[in-house]
Amino acid sequence: MTRARSNTVDGVLRRSARRVPERTAVRYGDRSWTYRELDDAVTAAARVLLADGLRPGDRVASYGHNSDAYLIGFLACARAGLVHVPVNHGLTGEDLAYLLDQSGSALVLTDVALAHRLPKSVRSMPLHDAPDGLVERLVAHEAVGDAEAVAAGDDATGRLAEVPDDALVQLLYTSGTTALPKGAMMTHRALVHEYTSAIVALDLKETDRPLHSLPLYHSAQMHVFLLPYLAVGAENTILDGPDPDRILALVEAGLADSLFAPPTVWIGLSHHPDFATRELSGLRKAYYGASIMPVPVLARLRARLPGLAFYNCFGQSEIGPLATVLGPDEHEGRMDSCGRPVLFVEARVVDEAGREVPDGTRGEVVYRSPQLCTGYWDKPDETAEAFRDGWFHSGDLAVRDAAGYFTVVDRVKDVINSGGVLVASRQVEEVLYEHPQVAEVAVIGLPDERWIEAVTAVVVRRTDGGDGTGGGDGAADGGSVVGEQELIEAARARLAPFKAPKRVMFVDALPRNASGKVLKRELREWFGTP
Repeated sequence: MTRARSNTVDGVLRRSARRVPERTAVRYGDRSWTYRELDDAVTAAARVLLADGLRPGDRVASYGHNSDAYLIGFLACARAGLVHVPVNHGLTGEDLAYLLDQSGSALVLTDVALAHRLPKSVRSMPLHDAPDGLVERLVAHEAVGDAEAVAAGDDATGRLAEVPDDALVQLLYTSGTTALPKGAMMTHRALVHEYTSAIVALDLKETDRPLHSLPLYHSAQMHVFLLPYLAVGAENTILDGPDPDRILALVEAGLADSLFAPPTVWIGLSHHPDFATRELSGLRKAYYGASIMPVPVLARLRARLPGLAFYNCFGQSEIGPLATVLGPDEHEGRMDSCGRPVLFVEARVVDEAGREVPDGTRGEVVYRSPQLCTGYWDKPDETAEAFRDGWFHSGDLAVRDAAGYFTVVDRVKDVINSGGVLVASRQVEEVLYEHPQVAEVAVIGLPDERWIEAVTAVVVRRTDGGDGTGGGDGAADGGSVVGEQELIEAARARLAPFKAPKRVMFVDALPRNASGKVLKRELREWFGTP
């Protein structure tokens, strides 16, 4: 029986397909799909998956790079009542096997080039670039022929069962920056609420021309941008990855005016040799998130593109993942803030006992929202720990001001206990980012007999001279390369002595996951031996 109040993830596409059927929905490489074509393809792909022996509730992992096929695979799972499990395409070996095993995935949708990495015991289906690939079958109309009849509910062609909107649609695995990833169980209803929050808070319009270059397996690119943009009927372009040359070219050609990227990508764009000279006035909306944007970097970007509207997006997988937004007219005087809660999110700052703290006091951020996951897949203890006293405990430390704006101080597990005094790593990072020869920095605590944990900075030096003029080798003036003592002294000039780094390590690159988050647990492993 059809439910009049049904509100599923795939229903977002279906409504747009009926409203603007002939508008281009998605471009990827040489292929493009109108909204009608994309909706028909999703219905047909759902039938393919069910014909393969899958049943509603089964988990289907997706292990591939960005493509139209990846999007169709996700939406087909949603329409078939399957639970989609996006997997980082960079994972191999035990890390990959852990996610597939922990999720209990019955099938893996994969790129042909990645299939050899899969454990031999798992069943797989190629997404594209193969004669029997999912997209090839759809393009060849092998499975699409009676899609309209199926959508109309013709039992003779194999009617798709209706999916309730409180059913699970995806397991969003946490980034695992501090521990093994956990699968946040997301329902259709939770994600559709989050799409609405994103549309309102980020001013998403059907006239926008967004680029989607970050991995679609990550919740931010898929659920804060691509699906909400499909909901409003915009024309979307999917890229294989955040290639600066390709991004700048599309913007200059007028084919893109909206871009989401983590700070690491915006830093790369701002350092690109063509950034100062290309015609980029067509870029109207700049979204950043996934990790904290260094204030000096944001200031540099705003100086170069004063007409560009910047939005800071903050949240985590468990909330879909958008929780707060700092809009373009809210940056002045609070550029380090992550904004205020979005439409369907209520947030508080609490102490260790769960009591709300006064404005201006540091504490843990907790949430109540219909966007929240229902718990962690097959992890009841972790679920109980996260959901306490009617709130979800985020693990983020923040301060809320009297106007309701939140400023993230750190992750609970990233606070450093130096000599019995707690030090927020982010504050130290902000100071070091002011140095002209610092490209990137992550501050961690390492075991120390005297200090308990020694404040330690891991630094990537600038290679363009620090001023964009090509000084080379990290030398801001073409002279000596910055060293440990110089950075320690620079920090001491701005910070209390106990907050300044005791040590500085130099690396060529910081370990990051695909969303741009620094994997501090890996840094602790690298340098953990005093």
